[in-house]
Parts: sequence; structure tokens; C-alpha cells
Amino acid sequence: MKLLLSVLVTSLAGLGFWYTNLLEPTAPEGIHLQGPLPAQTSLISTPRAQFTPTTRKGYYNIDVVGDFTLPATKTITFSGAGRNLHVQQDRTKLFRRGFSSVERGNMVPNVEIWPDISPPRGWKSNLAQSQRAVILYQNYFTEGFGLGWARDSEQAKNVVYRNPPNAKTNNRNTLHQAAMEMQSSCVFFGDCPPSGWKSTFGKIFLDIENDGTSAGNEQEHANLYTFMAKTFKENISTQTEIGSITPVPHNSFGYSRARDYTTTPEWLWNMPAKHTATSRERGMPDDIVGKSFSDYVDFQMPGTYYLYPEFDYSASHTDDGSRHWLAALLGEQEVNLRLSPKKRIAWHWVFNTQNAEFPNSLKAEHPAPPAIAEGMAVFYWFTGAYGVLFWDDHKDLIPDQPSPNDPALKGLGNDRNYACYEHYIHGLWRLFKHHGDLFNGKETYLNEATECSYDGGKTWFKYNANQIKTRDLPFVRAIVNGDQIVIAATKAYARPDQTTQVMMRYVQNGYNFYTALTLKGDEIYLGRATMKRSTDSKRSIH
Repeated sequence: MKLLLSVLVTSLAGLGFWYTNLLEPTAPEGIHLQGPLPAQTSLISTPRAQFTPTTRKGYYNIDVVGDFTLPATKTITFSGAGRNLHVQQDRTKLFRRGFSSVERGNMVPNVEIWPDISPPRGWKSNLAQSQRAVILYQNYFTEGFGLGWARDSEQAKNVVYRNPPNAKTNNRNTLHQAAMEMQSSCVFFGDCPPSGWKSTFGKIFLDIENDGTSAGNEQEHANLYTFMAKTFKENISTQTEIGSITPVPHNSFGYSRARDYTTTPEWLWNMPAKHTATSRERGMPDDIVGKSFSDYVDFQMPGTYYLYPEFDYSASHTDDGSRHWLAALLGEQEVNLRLSPKKRIAWHWVFNTQNAEFPNSLKAEHPAPPAIAEGMAVFYWFTGAYGVLFWDDHKDLIPDQPSPNDPALKGLGNDRNYACYEHYIHGLWRLFKHHGDLFNGKETYLNEATECSYDGGKTWFKYNANQIKTRDLPFVRAIVNGDQIVIAATKAYARPDQTTQVMMRYVQNGYNFYTALTLKGDEIYLGRATMKRSTDSKRSIH
């Protein structure tokens, strides 16, 4: 018997979020405006920097924009390529181009981090704790502590949690040892607290990616993740935050489907720890029973790397299952915002990731087109996210190298064009140089409650990212702070000669704000206005 289909109208944090059911996505009905259109307020367009994108291989110009810093409420960790291009001239340049911290692999030896465990007496890192970050990959656990489980989740039932209290020898191949030894990282910064070692990284990112496992192994696997997160927390400073690329409440893997909006959290995110037949003898403590991985981490990391189809303007991007750069970026955050209150930090990479099942995605050789690179740095922050880990599979760049003879290396590393970095930094500059004052913790992110009209103001809709994608409409998102509103808009994948009209309004909290936008091509529009209080208490809306 066919189930009845309905649309659920949900209010989240005072915002009108709409979700559709799993079987047959139904759009929210439009609100029809009666009477004349209220007076409109023009936006002040945000400036664009004038620069010529680099054509050199293995190079980008970090000075395509001037100095600006990230608001204190946001964080961007640099784990990308090419810091060596400018660090010798000005070590601090990175922090004046929107980045707030640097991953360990990009730190300057003897200045920002000491390369061994014996720094000179009195030496201290030039980095503040908030400027330090580290990524712990699988090899941290497998090579350092013999924990094959980090690469193969099926080994979960064999992992020793910790040595028993009366053990005669110290077995280093335990999960407790791996997490506990992070406390010694304070030595590399010269600021271990007098009370005992605690890690003084600002952020620790886990990149283990072994979350998938077979039926029957889930409990063992969840127990280890919970114990690991708790042990890390016990050995880091109170100013250190920790999170992981997996598990997350939901991973859309670059898609933005209607069914994502009715999903529930993935099991490994919040599955409570519970003793198994052998967990006690392997050292699992009782105090984690009933707790989950999500109880201990400080932030979640929903986000996705793009494949080449997202960069292909000639492809179709409007089906429910189509890959779409902006619908994926926004949809991932919209879904996870609903599933967990934890702060969100996404991984951003401005090249395609590798996947042999998709055209032109076998190698990571395609840079994000200009509007996509800039748009990532703008639209993402309109979701209320906390931060970004800006990542690359390459580290130091050597410009102008001849193309490699090995075909497998062509288009990789120094053979790439890194103008996409310039466009990304330009996007950060446009948003935070000119509107950073709005990110003071008092702002409201409209997300799916951004109300738009596509027929000149007759009918108004609140659409999520999937609904905008499948209707091939322009994307509009807004942030409100007091009487200030900043709006980002674009018609994704539009032709250069194409123009698109859209209206946006904000009729809440005593404001009756209306504005009209004309979008050119796929340009990333950014604008701001001061809203006036409504003097008419009788709104002609029903």
C-alpha cells in the first residue's frame, strides 16, 4: 500500500527549515504576496580585487589581495601546498591571508616547531597555541604502535585498549599508548605545563578512515572509537580541540540528494560503548559504557572533496543524483547541522580528488574553476560552520619545472597550475576583509530559511540546496546581524553571457527587507545592506 506523502515543516533555532520525506520529495508551497511589492533596498556590492591569475606551474601569488585576518569566531588551518614560496620572506604572511593556523608538516623548523625532543633550554615556539594543528593519519597508529586496526577495521576485536595495572612490561602496541603519547607534543613547542605534559596543539585532526566494517563487528569498532577519543581528551590541554574526518553524522560523498534531508546519524558517530565478550580482558574501562565517539570530540567534519564532474560546465547538474559543486557544499552542511549541534570543520581541497569510476578523475590534476574556488571560500561560511582544513596532497612547490617525462606525474604537484589558490584566497578576502565584523557570535545564518522569489516578487520560497539544484535556480544565502544583512548569490554553471534575476527578502524581527539581484554568468555575487525597521505592522502576506 502506498504511503501517504507529506511535507514536514520544522522550525530549527527559530528558522523555518523545510525537509521533505524520503519517498517523493515535495517542495514547500510558495507564499503569495498580495498587493504592491514593498520598497526595495539596494545592496552595496562587495569589492573584487583586480589581479591576473597566474599561468605558472607550481606557483601561486599569495599577494593577489592585501592583509586581512579571520574573525576570532572562525578558524582555517593551512595544510596546503606552497607555503615555502613566501615563508622565507615573511613567516607571518599566511596568517594575514585568512589562515589562522598551520598544520605541523608546514611549520618552520627551529622557529615554529623544534624538530626533535631536545629543544634548547628556554626555547619556545613563535606560534600561539591557536595557530598549531596536526593531522594524525593511519600510519600514526599502524607504524608507530602496530595497530593494524587503523587500516583494517576487522581487527577491532584484537586491539588491546591498555595494559593492566599489574603488567610487568609496558606493551606499546595499545590504543591507550597511541592516544596518550600525544601529550608529549608540547615538548616540540617548548611550553609543557608544570603540572605535566599535555598536548599544546590548537587542533588535532584524525584522518583514519576505517569507519566501514562488517556486520557483527560494529560494537567492537564503536568501543575503540569512543575509548580513543576519550583518551586523547585526557592528554591534551583544555585549549586543544579534536575531531575526525570520519565518522560524521552524515556523509553525502559529494552528492546532494533529497533523501539526505530525512536521514539519521550514521551508527559509528553516536553508537554507545558496550562491553563485548572479550573487551574487559583487553582493557576496556567501564567508564566509557554508554558513551559514544560523539560525546568526546569537539567538532564534526562533514565535507567532501570534489571529483571532476563538479568542474565540468558542459555536464548536466540538475538531477537529484547529479553532482553539483554548490549543492554538495551547502547540502552537506544543512544536513549535518540538523543531525548534531557540534561545531563543523570541513576539509577543502581545490583540485579534484581521485576516483577511477568518474570521468577525468583518475588523477588529481584538475583545479577548481575560478568561480568554484572563490565560491567555496564564500558560500561555505554562510552555513554557520566553524572552520576549514585547507588541504592538498602536495607540500613544497618548485615553480616553472619542466613537464615530467613520466606520464603518471603529468598534471600533479609542481606540474599543476595553482591559480585556484588565488581565487580561493580572493573569496576569503572578499568575505572577511569587508564583512568580518558580522561574525561576532551574534549573527543568524538563514540557510534554508533564505526566502527568494523567482517571478519578480509574486511568490516566495524557502528551498534547501537540493531543491535549488533540481529546479536549476540561482543560489542565494544570507547572514543577518542586527540591522545588517550580507547576501551571497550565484547561478552555478551559467554561461558567461547569461544573466539571471532573483529577489530575496527578510521579513522577520521587525524588518521588512526586500532586494533584487541581477547575476552575471556564474560570478560569485556578494553584497551588504542596512535594513530598516518596518513601520507597517500589517504585512500583506498569507
